[in-house]
Amino acid sequence: MRRIQIMLAGLVLSLGASIGSTAWAAATQTAVFAGGCFWCTESDFDKVPGVIKTTSGYAGGAEKNPTYEQVGGGKTGHAEAVLVEFDPAKVSYAQLVEHYWKTIDPTVKDRQFCDVGRQYRTAIFYANDEQKKIAQDSLARLVNSKRFPVVYTEVAPVIGFYPAEEYHQDYYKKNPIRYNYYRSRCGRDDRLVEVWGSSK
Repeated sequence: MRRIQIMLAGLVLSLGASIGSTAWAAATQTAVFAGGCFWCTESDFDKVPGVIKTTSGYAGGAEKNPTYEQVGGGKTGHAEAVLVEFDPAKVSYAQLVEHYWKTIDPTVKDRQFCDVGRQYRTAIFYANDEQKKIAQDSLARLVNSKRFPVVYTEVAPVIGFYPAEEYHQDYYKKNPIRYNYYRSRCGRDDRLVEVWGSSK
């Protein structure tokens, strides 16, 4: 009898955890941004209050389950991108889009900083009509502001997002010395000051 009670108690705890997890997951939303090196994009979004998790990966191409080597070869159509999971009660999608602009150089085509190739293009990949409108409106405001002669950042649907290999996830945390050296030598932050100003 005691064994049955323990089993039932375990089942209740398991169901409770499952329901709680589902409720938590339903309260979150996702966004996908391509901003050049995904190590850097991941780091930039992890600093935003309300962002729960970031995942480096590949988006924008037709190749299924691409590898880093394939994407790096520039023939898959994918861009290095980051899936951002966020709490809309703490940060809105529109706010994430505005934050995104300040982390990229939108004035160059098919490159970001020292990384060259279509796999390093900038893009906002939308998941639904609401995200599409927000992204397009934000892009239009930037273009109409005449701040830059041309803006090359794309707004496109998320056809598929494929997580990158595990060693790329949280790279800036796992390998801080190598990451900081790369970011500095690539001139990312210096260029962002040139593009957006010191206050960004």
